[in-house]
Amino acid sequence: MTAEQAAGQTGGRVLVLGIGNILWADEGFGVRVVEYLAARHDFPAPVELMDGGTQGLYLLPHLEDLAGLVIVDAIDFGLPPATLHQVHGADVPATIGARKMSLHQTGFQEVLALLDLRGHAPRRVSLIGVQPVTMQDYGGGLTERVAAQVAPAAQAVLDLLAREYGVRPLPLAGPADMGAGLMTPAVARAPYEAGRPDEQAACRHGDERLLARLGA
Repeated sequence: MTAEQAAGQTGGRVLVLGIGNILWADEGFGVRVVEYLAARHDFPAPVELMDGGTQGLYLLPHLEDLAGLVIVDAIDFGLPPATLHQVHGADVPATIGARKMSLHQTGFQEVLALLDLRGHAPRRVSLIGVQPVTMQDYGGGLTERVAAQVAPAAQAVLDLLAREYGVRPLPLAGPADMGAGLMTPAVARAPYEAGRPDEQAACRHGDERLLARLGA
């Protein structure tokens, strides 16, 4: 079956999009979930995976006229930390815009609004998110509790693809390749978190000498 034929069966492309900034602790959750999926499963057309990072409006051409968009992100749902939660349909943009925790969420809300305004909005939209523990640790990796939700969130994506689009990605044989072609291997989760300096060396909360001079 060609990619075009597969897309025709679901009515078009289906994009699983991880968004967020891996440099700010739990804000990188969406990217890490997509990375996890790419390392362990073969996704047939018409499903595509994408590390959307913090690109905002630059994502616009990638999202036009989708049959389905599955967003994975760290979201302030007002729930206990590290809680997974799903939102679907018209509630998605409202949820993203309700409690903005980072600049990338402002940009992505604009993307969804522009897609709708131009008549190119995805036919189905879903959000699989986690309530972050912290997003204030610059240079930090995922917190332990949020990291424990990466695999369950990935399974939630797989379940949604099977339920909504009839697509069942096959597990890959062999060890997981955490770069998986989505990102530079140096910033894949394992080398990034293992190679970062400790808190004192990295001054992740600000250099005390500068903070003292500013009277902070």
